[in-house]
Amino acid sequence: MKLDDKPVSPRSGRRAPMFAAAMFAIVACAWPTSAATLMVGPDQKYKAPSEAARYAQPGDTIEIAAGTYFDCVVWQTDNLTIVGTGSGTVLTDKTCQGKAIFVTVGKDITIRNLTFARARVPDFNGAGIRAEGVNLRVEHSRFINNQSGILAASVPDSTINILDSQFIENGQCYSNHCTGALTIGSIASLNIRHCFFWGTKGGDHILSRARRTELTDSRIADGSAGTAAYLVDLPEGGSLIMRGNQLEKGPNSGHPDIAVKVMAGFGAQPVNNLVFELNHLRVDTNGKLVFVSNWSGLGAQMSGNSFQGAVVPISSAGYVWFASKSFMRYSLDSAKALAKAFAHQIKSFL
Repeated sequence: MKLDDKPVSPRSGRRAPMFAAAMFAIVACAWPTSAATLMVGPDQKYKAPSEAARYAQPGDTIEIAAGTYFDCVVWQTDNLTIVGTGSGTVLTDKTCQGKAIFVTVGKDITIRNLTFARARVPDFNGAGIRAEGVNLRVEHSRFINNQSGILAASVPDSTINILDSQFIENGQCYSNHCTGALTIGSIASLNIRHCFFWGTKGGDHILSRARRTELTDSRIADGSAGTAAYLVDLPEGGSLIMRGNQLEKGPNSGHPDIAVKVMAGFGAQPVNNLVFELNHLRVDTNGKLVFVSNWSGLGAQMSGNSFQGAVVPISSAGYVWFASKSFMRYSLDSAKALAKAFAHQIKSFL
């Protein structure tokens, strides 16, 4: 026996293979599996995106060949990249869960080079994409003639990034309810870069309830037929940074006297930053237009903006009335909640 050899008892000798097997199983489970690419197309294993979705694992890429797919998908898996290959990968005329063509439930999903068209649902807010998970990235994609381009649920920790994408003739009004191109719930941040919004019908081009909204180097235009109320609308507070955008307010706008509106009543999200730099606004209406209607109570940083037409750069007209009404409503709601809680306590003692 060598000096460094150690005797092994019969009992420990029997347990060694079992211990090694257990350790191997633990390491195998902990070690990440390699990501796969799932191919979708008429000549591929998966004929439709919804088929690939059933087998997708975290980290996978789903490549969808060019063509038109009358299909919809609920993406449950995290960390997916869903990309159209070539040109002209179109998903159209079908929605899932009465919501959208794509419903993203998993977190950290990237969607690239796809076209979403003619999403319709009975309650008139059918979207190209309904974002319900944490974090979504959309790149080089088009949203055409949907009741809503992208509709995002309130997910407090989520960030949505939209890059180099187009939103054409989205939106619809039914009764007193209108949808638009982008409708974003209460999330952490919305970042839009190098995008094009045109001819939105009914609602707003961009309506955001994010705590922070950034719009950079993009173009928003009503055109001759667009009926959107606002180019950008923050109805419940939040910070807004707009830089280097080309903006146009058309003759048929649903709200022809205001381009951008920021409102922050009592109970709304705090407005920590309002920045408007190097934006150009053209007015194709007959009347005077306010570029930024600021009902936030915070002063805005304005620099390098240019205007074509009768434009008032910024106005807080009506803010005192709005703030008073908001305070009264907030106080009334708080009193109702307190009374309800008090009544519940009294009932529990009886």
